[in-house]
Amino acid sequence: MTGWARFRRWTKRILLGLLALLVLLLVAGSIYEALGRKNAAANYPAPGKLVDVGGRKMHIDCRGTGSPTVILESGLGTGGTLDWTLVHDEIAGFTRTCAYDRAGIMWSDPKDTPQDAAAVTEDLHALLKGAGINDPLVLVGHSIGGPYTRTFTGKYGDQVAGLVMVDPSQPDQVTRIGKATGLDVHPKRASTLMHTAKALARTGLVRFVIARGDKPKLRTAAETKRLGDALAISGAYTSTSIRGSTSELDGYDRTQVQARAVQTFGNRPLIVLTAMAPFKPEQLKGLGMKAEQGARFKQEWKALHTEQAAFSTRGRQQLVPDATHYIQVDRPEVVIAAVREVVDAVRADAQAAAKK
Repeated sequence: MTGWARFRRWTKRILLGLLALLVLLLVAGSIYEALGRKNAAANYPAPGKLVDVGGRKMHIDCRGTGSPTVILESGLGTGGTLDWTLVHDEIAGFTRTCAYDRAGIMWSDPKDTPQDAAAVTEDLHALLKGAGINDPLVLVGHSIGGPYTRTFTGKYGDQVAGLVMVDPSQPDQVTRIGKATGLDVHPKRASTLMHTAKALARTGLVRFVIARGDKPKLRTAAETKRLGDALAISGAYTSTSIRGSTSELDGYDRTQVQARAVQTFGNRPLIVLTAMAPFKPEQLKGLGMKAEQGARFKQEWKALHTEQAAFSTRGRQQLVPDATHYIQVDRPEVVIAAVREVVDAVRADAQAAAKK
C-alpha cells in the first residue's frame, strides 16, 4: 500500500470517528434537553393561571387585592414574569398586581404568527378579558415593554388609568443614539446569535450554557437569593423561551413604528424612570464603545425619556443614577415607590370623579 493510500485511509477513519462523536454528542445533548424540559415542567409549574386566548394558553400571575390592577410588562428576553421577582409581591401589598408571559416565553404557549407591539396588544387584551380583569389598569413597562404599553394605551386607552415606564425603549432611539455615538445600536446585531440559539435549542447546548452562567450578587443576601432562585427557574425554560424572544426581536422595527403612532397619554399620571449609571468598562467593550461614546449614549437616552415623560400633562421623569437598565433589580424600591405614587394618583382621581 502506497503512502498516499495509507494517508487517505487514516484520514477517512478520523473523519468517520469525528462524525460518530458528533452524532453521539447530539444524541446525548438531545436526551439532556428532553430531560431538562421534563424536569422544568415537574419542578417549576406555572405559579399563576393559564388562560385560553383563542386556541393557545397564556400565563398570568396575579397577586394581592385592590384596584387599580397593575400589569407588569417585561423587557425583551426570556425571563418573562420572573423579571419582576424583586417587586411583584411588594407592589401586590397595596393593590392587585399581575405579571404575565408573552407568547412563547416561560409558561405561555408559542404562536406561529409574527410578534410585534400590535400583536402583543391584542394578546394582552384577550388575556385580561379571559382572566376577568376589567378594572382600571396601571401599566408598568420595562425596556421594550415601554413601546408595548404605549401601543396598548393607544388602542385600549379607556382601560389605562396610569403608567410607569422603567428605562423604556424609544421609537427613535436607534437613529438618535446612533447619531450621538456614531455607532450602530440596532438590536438586530443580536439577531444571528438569537436565531442560532433557537436552532440549537433541542441539542441541549443552550441549557448547558445557561446553567453555567454567572450568579447575581445584589445589595442584600435576601435579594441575591430571591433573584438567584428566579434565574434558576428562568434558566430551566430558556431553551423554549428563546423562540418567543427571537420572534419579538424580529418584530422590533414594526414595534417601534407602531409605538411611534401614539403621541400622547393625555392627563394620565405617568412616571418615566431613567437608568443613569455609567457604563462599566466591560459593558463598553461589549457594546463596542469608548467611554466618551458611552457618556453621549446616556445623555441622549435621558433626553429621549424626558420627551416620553412629556406625553402626559401629569408626567414626570425620575433619574436613577446608580441603576443599570434593569432598575427593578438594581433599585427595586424605586420601582415600587413609583408604582405606588401612580396607583395613589389613580385612586385619588376615582374618588374625585365619584364626588362629582
